[in-house]
Amino acid sequence: MTDKQPIYILPENVQRMIGKDAQRNNILAAKIVAEIVKTTLGPKGMDKMLVDSLGDIIVTNDGVTILEEMEIEHPAAKMMVEIAKTQEDEVGDGTTTAVMLAGKLLENAEKLLDQKIHPTVITKGYRMASEKAQEILQNIATNISPDDEKLLRQIAMTAMTGKGAETVKEIFADIIVKAVKQIQENNKIDLTNIKIEKAKGNGIEHTELISGIVLDKERVSLDMPASVSNARIALLDIALEIKGPETEAKIQVTSPDQLQSFIEQEDRMLKTMVQKIKVSGANVIFCQKGIDDVAQYYLAKEGIYACRRVAKSDMEKLARATGGKIMSNFNEISPEQLGNSEIVEEVKHGDTAMTYVRGCKNPKAVTILIKGGTSHVIDEMERAIKDGLGDVAASLKDGKIVAGGGAVEIELSKELRKFSQSLGGREQLAIEQFASALEFIPTTLAENAGLDPIDILTELKARHDQGESLAGLNLFTNKIENNIEAGIVEPLRIKTQAINSASEVSMMILRIDDVIASGSKSKQNMPQMNEYD
Repeated sequence: MTDKQPIYILPENVQRMIGKDAQRNNILAAKIVAEIVKTTLGPKGMDKMLVDSLGDIIVTNDGVTILEEMEIEHPAAKMMVEIAKTQEDEVGDGTTTAVMLAGKLLENAEKLLDQKIHPTVITKGYRMASEKAQEILQNIATNISPDDEKLLRQIAMTAMTGKGAETVKEIFADIIVKAVKQIQENNKIDLTNIKIEKAKGNGIEHTELISGIVLDKERVSLDMPASVSNARIALLDIALEIKGPETEAKIQVTSPDQLQSFIEQEDRMLKTMVQKIKVSGANVIFCQKGIDDVAQYYLAKEGIYACRRVAKSDMEKLARATGGKIMSNFNEISPEQLGNSEIVEEVKHGDTAMTYVRGCKNPKAVTILIKGGTSHVIDEMERAIKDGLGDVAASLKDGKIVAGGGAVEIELSKELRKFSQSLGGREQLAIEQFASALEFIPTTLAENAGLDPIDILTELKARHDQGESLAGLNLFTNKIENNIEAGIVEPLRIKTQAINSASEVSMMILRIDDVIASGSKSKQNMPQMNEYD
């Protein structure tokens, strides 16, 4: 037979994109993701309103929040979201910068692909540029110590500008620096020891730092005191309840007296538990498990303040704040195991009640209580504060900072161009494109502020060529000046991390020349990449 039979290797619903098409499609998707977040960059950046399928609204300026909330389908675009997540986990800020950089690196690589330069050559050039950039960054960074409180406050303020927190950035910066310095132990900073609680009511300027812990819990009984001064706190990981037998058990009761003694026995056991707490000198208990109604009555009678079902993470923070030990046995309860605070009280915010543990001596866990008129405002303030906390912590961990406002990017770009001149081969072109991708940050900063990006870029380059390595764009004055002096400073780690992840992802996407997408049953007839066609 001479008829040739077609050969089916892949099932019908699999879509395949090969060679140039695959590359261009991936690059386009990455560019679109960068375009989405681009308008939020800098102090004059705009916000996005995201409405999910349930109609819940998020108004934010935060790159990673925008990308996580958008339901992104495209595989290459998902990789861009990963960069933002890594940046968020590592530093807590600079997510928009990292994504924009990756998008621009890929856009510039497309120009090289058009000149018939092989992707492997481009990735090699990008790798060399990325390594060189890290080296340059270490050289141009300025040292910072925990005593430079003014600089630390400026770092926090730079992180929060453009996040809707401008009016209160001094108050917030103060809170952030105090909180980070308070929980710092042996030069280690664990931001999980800073609890962020939110309460509706008052304006954002009433946000406060509490040297202790605020719990989203109320006292278990109204008969308990609403406030306890000179609190001696017992942290219990045991239920104040009578446990039923582990296995199925039958108990035969033959007379009402037996039943009565059974009930009385339970009562006595609960009373004994409460007595043990009372004898230890505790006047406040936080219990990780349940508290029986009868136990609640006895506790109230003794004037002990109690909260039940406190989360494990909150129990650990309470232990760090009050200096108490978490106890899992009633026989362990003793005065030495108790924590201390000046006051424990229940405070009502609208309908919700919260328990405040205030005035702890040298607490190693603290709470920032954010207040605001609407939940959308409070949520955005929380994101701003988290960015500030991340930046201050990153600066103290590395002990190095850099000038913001595009100063670092221009200096890097200048140095990388010099470096590319010293090389032969086509990699030189890739390094030049890497350098020009870095310029995308200052031009966008200018664009978002309504300034002419070309004028700004030319002036910035001229100033850096004259040796002003700290010259950057100060968008409060719309002038180019020494940004370390102007107080526009960022931790070095934002830049090292952003350049690392952006170059790694762009190199990975560049090496893909074949996309094989298995269509799920529901999307069988839907073009896989239609969103970006």
